[in-house]
Amino acid sequence: MKRYSFRWLILLFFLIFPVLAYGEEAVTKQEKSSTVTESAAEQKAVAEDERPVAAPESIEGPAAATGPGAEQEEYEGIAEEKGIADPLEPWNRMMFTFNDRFYFWVLKPVAQGYSVIVPEWGRVRVNNIFHNITMPVRFVNNLLQLKIDEAGIEVIRFVLNSTAGVLGMFDVAKNIDLKAHDEDLGQTFGSYGFGDGFYIVWPVLGPSSLRDTAGLVGDYFLDPVSYITPTASSIGVRSVDLTNKTSLHIGDYEDLKESALDPYISFRNAYFQYRENKIKE
Repeated sequence: MKRYSFRWLILLFFLIFPVLAYGEEAVTKQEKSSTVTESAAEQKAVAEDERPVAAPESIEGPAAATGPGAEQEEYEGIAEEKGIADPLEPWNRMMFTFNDRFYFWVLKPVAQGYSVIVPEWGRVRVNNIFHNITMPVRFVNNLLQLKIDEAGIEVIRFVLNSTAGVLGMFDVAKNIDLKAHDEDLGQTFGSYGFGDGFYIVWPVLGPSSLRDTAGLVGDYFLDPVSYITPTASSIGVRSVDLTNKTSLHIGDYEDLKESALDPYISFRNAYFQYRENKIKE
């Protein structure tokens, strides 16, 4: 009975939290829009007061299309032409806001507390262990892409790092120029000529595409962590991995978000370009 109650609480969280987060985002955007409008009106009034009397001029041409609104529309137009199809944008924006709030309200504070307890060298060791464990994902996908040498290197890396590297804590294979070849099923599908399909943002998991989502499902069954029982233990192990990874990259997300005109579009295009480059490697 307690197990089912716990599952219902998790389901309720994922149903209500995105709506609340998206609602707050909408209010924030409305407030920012009102502030910008008021500021623009004040600046226009001051400019009209200070402008010398002159003959009326036509407001046609490129100058008429300048300003924050026009720049935003132009930026979005370019993004649509060069990026991935996004027919689910309302859903995706809501999930983007959910993940943003989840990062700042939950994941980042937990990762910062974790960083206080575990020093950086220890967190790097933990990251190495998780990377070593997921060798089957890289091995199988290198084989599926007929990268035989790379698949063999993955096996050698796993043996060396699991033994001389103390269960994967130390990447000793890297010291003898045996570098990892990260491949996943989404990349494998891409190498076979399958297109992205369309863009989709999943709660907690983050940005993806139709092709990469299918690949994610396949990789799940190749990941040894998926076979840890009970399921709660498997989720716990993945939570440690996520927290550890986040603790090693705190600040990266904030920098990207602050430098973006529209964070949602910037992250969507960055994801598309990143995946395209990974497939071409």
